[in-house]
Amino acid sequence: MSSLGKKRLEAVLAVATYAVGSGTATAAPTPGVEVPKQLILTASDIIMYTRVWKIYFEEDLSSQGLLEMLVELGLVTVAATGTAYIVSKASTAILKEITSWTGPLGWGVLAVISGSITGLFGTVWALYCDYLYSQKEVQSA
Repeated sequence: MSSLGKKRLEAVLAVATYAVGSGTATAAPTPGVEVPKQLILTASDIIMYTRVWKIYFEEDLSSQGLLEMLVELGLVTVAATGTAYIVSKASTAILKEITSWTGPLGWGVLAVISGSITGLFGTVWALYCDYLYSQKEVQSA
């Protein structure tokens, strides 16, 4: 397997792991403490981004560098997407409170939604890192 192929596989596994973890953590019943849990899940998303970066470039990514790249990529803009991300986390917290009343079925639905959101953002980030890595390889050749 080529170096790029190995990096892609590692990135896919990392994103999948964080998506499953996010879905599982979101589904766990915790009445009344959803906002702190969402802050932890957001921190987990940031760790996922830095992990994928390290897979491709074998260097740590500063939080400032991460924010600049997310803005460039369009995943986070100061007003629009950043607010949408916060709203999606808050909506997940509210949805979580509502689904707590429906029991395991509601928890399962919420786990799928939350894991999908994390997986989507992680996949877009991994594709961006892959693109940057491929460009770097072409320039060095």
